[in-house]
Amino acid sequence: MDQTLYLILLLIALCSISECVQRQYHFINVLKTWTEAQRFCRKNYTDLATVDNMNDMNELKKSVNDGGVQYIWIGLQKTSVDKWQWSSGEPALYLNWGSGQPDGRVECAMMRNGEWHDWSCSNNLTFICSSSNMNTGLVFVNQTKNWRDAQSYCRQNHIDLVSVRNQNESQQIQKFINDNHRSNDVWIGLFRVRDPWQWSDQSNSSFRDWNTDEPDIIGKLKNCTVIGPNALRRWHADSCNNQFPFVCHEDKLILIKENLTWPEALRHCRQNYTDLVSVHSVEMQEEVMNVVKRASTEAVWLGLHNYCQMNMWLWLSGEIVCYQNWAPGNGTTPENCSLTKRKGALQSGGDQRWISLPETHKLNFICSRS
Repeated sequence: MDQTLYLILLLIALCSISECVQRQYHFINVLKTWTEAQRFCRKNYTDLATVDNMNDMNELKKSVNDGGVQYIWIGLQKTSVDKWQWSSGEPALYLNWGSGQPDGRVECAMMRNGEWHDWSCSNNLTFICSSSNMNTGLVFVNQTKNWRDAQSYCRQNHIDLVSVRNQNESQQIQKFINDNHRSNDVWIGLFRVRDPWQWSDQSNSSFRDWNTDEPDIIGKLKNCTVIGPNALRRWHADSCNNQFPFVCHEDKLILIKENLTWPEALRHCRQNYTDLVSVHSVEMQEEVMNVVKRASTEAVWLGLHNYCQMNMWLWLSGEIVCYQNWAPGNGTTPENCSLTKRKGALQSGGDQRWISLPETHKLNFICSRS
């Protein structure tokens, strides 16, 4: 077998999705108020603990090494901040509101001429479902329903009300509407979550693990969150002035706001952390998208480089690029290696896709601790 073909087949066989472990938890068995605990975590780690899912919660519980501890602070606090998210459960990272929108009075969103408007959920509109349709992945439903009924219809008959995660998807949906001469105003799957609880690190995580009858805040100043004393460690609301031990987290991803070339960024990460970040999965892509929003350059370096001899992109770990999130025109055609070495970067604005750039560009970059 040709050696080059053998190597390609071997790399494909080794291609795997790596489990995303975003943060490490540290139990601090010292009594502090919630604000004092927040200050301590921000000084010594990243912040008071954020929890994205049950895997995170299990890791957090493992970090609590004192079985006698009753209540323990985590980083969830009542702030009365609203946010928008998709019916599928995804956070709304890409937004395309029309002028003056949203006006803050209603909880659902519809699309009009490619732009979004908040609209009363009780109004009746036609709507678009996401589906397993091989051609477009979309189904237009030529029935008028309120937002909740439209959501139920899509979930029962297709997948869900449509999500619009980037500019490219927005343009595809508007083209789908125009090509089919459909109604101008259609429901999309965006809705306002009036969840007053927010994480200390401003994370988008909507995961909650409240105990029965919690959060119990009616008539009480219980604006901070503890995990409970039993093995389940369910969550309770409590007064922020009480003193408890706490859990900090340390992010595995670190945005460096220095403008360096790719080789300089690689050297910095390896000297101070572990490496430039690799993005092996949708979950890791979501984590880097949260980090990159704070960048001061239009893109940030990833640990992605082009192996010209075989016309393929590889991560610094040597793994082939299995999960892909390239912007149109990037990463899929042979690079001209005679001009300059090409490296992979993540756009910090727009739909935050990967792009190919000469390694001599000076950008912010993301390091990983493991």
